[in-house]
Amino acid sequence: MSTAPQTSPTDPCPSPERFVTLRTPQGDLELCYQTFGDPADETVLLVMGLGGPMTWWDAAFCQRLADRGFHVVRYDNRDTGRSSRVQGRVTLPGIVGSFLGRSGPPPYTLVDMADDAFGLLDHLGSERAHVVGISMGGMIAQTMTVARPGRVRSLTSIMSTTGRRTVGWQDPRLLPMLVARRAHTRESYVAASARLWKVIGSPLYPDRAEDVQERAGETWDRGVSASGVARQMKAILSAPDRTRPLRDLDVPSLVIHGTSDRMVHVSGGRATSQALRGSELLLVPGMGHDVPKDLHVTFVDAIERTARRAS
Repeated sequence: MSTAPQTSPTDPCPSPERFVTLRTPQGDLELCYQTFGDPADETVLLVMGLGGPMTWWDAAFCQRLADRGFHVVRYDNRDTGRSSRVQGRVTLPGIVGSFLGRSGPPPYTLVDMADDAFGLLDHLGSERAHVVGISMGGMIAQTMTVARPGRVRSLTSIMSTTGRRTVGWQDPRLLPMLVARRAHTRESYVAASARLWKVIGSPLYPDRAEDVQERAGETWDRGVSASGVARQMKAILSAPDRTRPLRDLDVPSLVIHGTSDRMVHVSGGRATSQALRGSELLLVPGMGHDVPKDLHVTFVDAIERTARRAS
């Protein structure tokens, strides 16, 4: 891996979008994925959060990592973007019941989503990878590391939490926005997304309005599934507390969290770091529940630093 600092990436040069078919307990599943960089380099697998397509990993961010000497893989989780939708209806009372521990099993679990990621790595011929996850993606990355630590070179958990209910809570004022009636047109979806990101984004690093609108439009075009988001939410709420198994790991790890995160309180990041022995905790003042472009270099530096610990 190159260790020379870079202030700007080369022009993003991703592979064409490709698909892999996986056999899962829920049936055959297609995952859409894309890569950056040389396949001969160590793999960095990027796992996105709730309802987010792989394009929420900014192409310039992915290229920065590739420029450091990594083979970067981003993909649409099941029920997201151009990947397969899964059967199973989840209602709002069912989601609330999962939070209270009073409802039935989810259509799938975070373990199933972790197995999707391993299936993609198998398809790419990558035995081990540096796994980087955001929000729900951080939970999936943690679950991957707990399940098969020998396949994870390093773990980076960004604005995520351990699954313990007393940490990483959500600002209750967000609930009306999250359970609001879903948009049925591209225009209404873009408008709703702009309102949400204005609330949960980074107060010190605000996105330009046109960038938010462009990202929302691209998200709509890739495919938005309200029922898929509900299934993912139920998987999150049905997952056990990962604190104890995380303590048993011996994997180089990094935890990044914004001090102004209203979606996942910073206590979730602190708890994750406390559970992971020897982890680096990077708290970013003024950062919310997003990855501002002004922080791309900070994130890439930290991910590379953690990967070097694995080497």
